[in-house]
Amino acid sequence: MDAVLELRHVRAGYGDLPVLEDVNLVVPRHRVVGLVGESGSGKSTAARVAAGLLTPTSGQVLLEGKPLVGRRSKADCRRIQMVFQNPEGSLNPKYRVGRAIEEAMVFHGVATRLEAREKTARLLARMELPADAADRLPRSFSGGQKQRVALARALAVEPELLIADEATSALDVSVQLRMLELIRALRAERNLTILFISHDLGVIRHVCDEVVVMRAGRVLEAQSADDFFRRPATEYGRELLDSVPRIDF
Repeated sequence: MDAVLELRHVRAGYGDLPVLEDVNLVVPRHRVVGLVGESGSGKSTAARVAAGLLTPTSGQVLLEGKPLVGRRSKADCRRIQMVFQNPEGSLNPKYRVGRAIEEAMVFHGVATRLEAREKTARLLARMELPADAADRLPRSFSGGQKQRVALARALAVEPELLIADEATSALDVSVQLRMLELIRALRAERNLTILFISHDLGVIRHVCDEVVVMRAGRVLEAQSADDFFRRPATEYGRELLDSVPRIDF
């Protein structure tokens, strides 16, 4: 299997509070892996470990087969980008969005200043944002628009892996659907590899190729989305499928 990301026997937590217990997770290249589970199951902690925002207490994180150890390099940070539920955390309120995206490109060496300006304009247009989006501050956008700006900023540096942590859960249903359709289209256009975290199994079914189920800091099952939605491999998976509120598209 050609894996972009692997977590091997990862344990992690916050201070004296353990959260992940021997987590094994594989995200194959050009696939969308849905990570599901109830609140507190460890989904977001696993994402933070993968993105380098939290150091595991034991185990390994591998990017394209190579262990990521110690402080992440600038190159490693570029290769794994994350979009959060609240886009405010990744957008500088004092920077016009065009500048924020351009500077990310230049900082990571994926474009010159002139190229970055041109690429930013095309990217914001692809995100279906207003023509003057590059000249506006984050506060002038709606919630859905801010999330598309955050997605644009993440994709601008051409990552190997995109992590979406509840990236659509705070949006209204119609806005959420448009965001999901955009993610699906961009995935096809760019051959993206995505770790998609959500509590909503309707959303997972809409965008994901594979499903990984977590509970109490452990991975309970991992299989194709078709197989999971046809017949979960565990009793908890069956309970989750029956009980979690979901949007059917």
